[in-house]
Amino acid sequence: MNASLPPNEDELHAYVDGELETDRRAAIAAWLGDHPDAAARVADWQEQKRLLFAAYGPILAEVPPPHLEAAANRRPRASPPLGLRLAAAVGWLALGAVIGYGVKATSPAREAGLSPIAHSAAIAHVVYTPEVRHPVEVAADQEAHLVQWLSKRLGMPLRVPQLSADGFALVGGRLLPGESGPVAQFMYEDGSGKRLTLYVRADAAENRETAFRFALEGKVGVFYWLDGKLGYAISGELPREKLLNIAESAYKQLNP
Repeated sequence: MNASLPPNEDELHAYVDGELETDRRAAIAAWLGDHPDAAARVADWQEQKRLLFAAYGPILAEVPPPHLEAAANRRPRASPPLGLRLAAAVGWLALGAVIGYGVKATSPAREAGLSPIAHSAAIAHVVYTPEVRHPVEVAADQEAHLVQWLSKRLGMPLRVPQLSADGFALVGGRLLPGESGPVAQFMYEDGSGKRLTLYVRADAAENRETAFRFALEGKVGVFYWLDGKLGYAISGELPREKLLNIAESAYKQLNP
């Protein structure tokens, strides 16, 4: 390819993944120097990749079984950046029972056979809360649009609890891939910069289980519950009692 041509989206992904030849990589690096918006986007992808490797390096270093290796080799050339592919991969590996491979359950909740929503929520929390430039896709100043957009993508009306009484203001939200469909993540931040997230996914079947359950994923505590056709999880590096109070506040607002 002509080294002077501007990169397309696929090439930017390959740049992040380190899959370009030396000359083309140098040309794209020079182009990014003249296009700060694209450079910021690439920097975000690179940071997500770094965070995932830092948090889940041992998992990602495991040799996959032949059927997963073959599937990976068949992936189309056009693909998301490696950091985002790893985010999805870690989410799938967390559901080891689904694919018969990978991660040993580390929390009492998963060992007891409870919902994997806590693990998926904790992973999403770890991946996105360190983000500085783009922690969310839609900011809190567009809350009405955010709720409408995520409600449409999940196929049911959503509510956004306000946690200012607990010291946390809404930052915004984003759409994430989930094992059974789209997932909404709402992010909150306190005055010191500490963040917590509310992870919301649609369950295929009606579920009337509303009791709070707790899981500890590394340093991230997660209170989660199922209510009707939605599953919720509040995640944060907070004392258990404080996180429980916030989860109860969110629950009351979601069920007025």
